[in-house]
Amino acid sequence: MNKKLLKYIQEGNEIKFYQSIYWRRMREEILKRDNYECQHCKDKGKYSKGECVHHKEHLKDNPMRGLDPSNLITLCNVCHNKEHPEKFFKSKPKKFINEERW
Repeated sequence: MNKKLLKYIQEGNEIKFYQSIYWRRMREEILKRDNYECQHCKDKGKYSKGECVHHKEHLKDNPMRGLDPSNLITLCNVCHNKEHPEKFFKSKPKKFINEERW
C-alpha cells in the first residue's frame, strides 16, 4: 500500500483514496475480473450489472487491504447499499416549522 494513500485513510480522507490512480486502476481490474456482474446476485442465480467495487473488510477497519484484490468484490448498487445500511437509513431530526401543531 502506498504511504500517501494510507495517510489519506488514517486522516479520514477516503475521498482522496478513491480519487487516486491506484484505486481507479484496481477498481477497473476487479470489475473486469468479475465480468462487470454483481457477485451477490450471481450467487443467487440472478444477473445484475456490477457498478461498485466493495471492500469486504471495510477500508477504515483495515487500510492495508484497501488495494488487495482478495478483499474486493463487484456489486450492483442495490447489494452495495445493503452492505452499507448505515449510510442510508439514518433517522434525521425533524425540522421545527412553527408553534402551531395542527
